[in-house]
Amino acid sequence: MRIGFIGFGEAARAFVDTLGKGNGRSEGKHFTTYDVLFDTEGMDGITANIARSRNVHPLAHPADVADEADWVFSAVTAASSLDAAEAIAPHLRARQVFIDINSVSPGRKRTSADLIAASGATYVDMAVMAPVHPRGHRTPALLAGKGATALAAEFERLGFDFDVVGSEVGAATAIKMVRSLFVKGLEAITVEMLLAARLSGCYDRVVPSLAATYPGLNWETFADYEIERVSRHGVRRGAEMEEAAVTLRELGLSGDIAAAVAATQTRIGSLGFAPKGETEADVGALLAAMGLKLPG
Repeated sequence: MRIGFIGFGEAARAFVDTLGKGNGRSEGKHFTTYDVLFDTEGMDGITANIARSRNVHPLAHPADVADEADWVFSAVTAASSLDAAEAIAPHLRARQVFIDINSVSPGRKRTSADLIAASGATYVDMAVMAPVHPRGHRTPALLAGKGATALAAEFERLGFDFDVVGSEVGAATAIKMVRSLFVKGLEAITVEMLLAARLSGCYDRVVPSLAATYPGLNWETFADYEIERVSRHGVRRGAEMEEAAVTLRELGLSGDIAAAVAATQTRIGSLGFAPKGETEADVGALLAAMGLKLPG
């Protein structure tokens, strides 16, 4: 089976790592990829060599991926998802499959689906519902679109862990976007609260009070986890929350809360801060990275 990737970042690499393993064998799969970084780094650059190290053939243009793949996964940044569909759509053919795993709004996926449909290829809306490591393509996912039902047996054969949630494109990503408002919002508000508690000098009062009120959150590990997620992945999560804001606006809601969460995630994620898993110390170090001083 020939599998191609548009974009060779974290998700594509994780999928390759597990799709390419079947009792230690590649099971006859042929992997290719195009990443926009090839245009600036060159075909002997870092990203292309990372692909080669995983037995994935780097190609110079999306059209080349279309020529060499039966299934094409689009795994780019949220802002680039439509560009990726536009670049490859003219080169796809009937019987090929385009799986859009990007974290974007239902409206964006429907626009991409229309582009792909014009080529005769099958479009699948996929929403990956958990971190891609260590399970790779076996990470729980939701599928939607007419092609999802038709291809369910093939996804199962390849070892995907999935549910088909509807025949309409956008049904899968809608679930992810709405759920993300809570998950990423909780991360952002927790970190912002911890920062405010330290700056205002009430940390020793607020955190034990919250731990007593919400014991199920297990504050001994919960706060560290929220700091880690926002610090390490805030830029990507911020982009996803911008798409969540678009999703809410498509529904007639304001999207203001999602936009605020996006701003917080992006601001903290942009710092390049590496937490050590010691909550109070990490909060102080994070404040210092933000250029803010503790009282006293």
